[in-house]
Amino acid sequence: MRLPVVLRREALFEFDQAADWYEKKRMGLGITFTRAIDQTICHLHDNPNSYAMVFHDVREALVKGFPYCIYFREEMNQILVLSIFHTARDPYGWQKRV
Repeated sequence: MRLPVVLRREALFEFDQAADWYEKKRMGLGITFTRAIDQTICHLHDNPNSYAMVFHDVREALVKGFPYCIYFREEMNQILVLSIFHTARDPYGWQKRV
């Protein structure tokens, strides 16, 4: 059974901020970033257990073409996205949300 994917408010904020930043950097790049995130979310939606656990019960999905990871876990009949996180940042930022 495929579980619904839900983004925490913080993850949605990170996603919006990054998409805006990429769009300001180069027109159309924000859309490319958004598509890469969407593709990653679709894949983790279909195959959540194919991703390695990296912190407690949290799994990590790398975003193709961008230095971002999506951190998520299965929780109460849903896949909860905790963070859409730039890989150069301190991981404590998303780990404290667990």
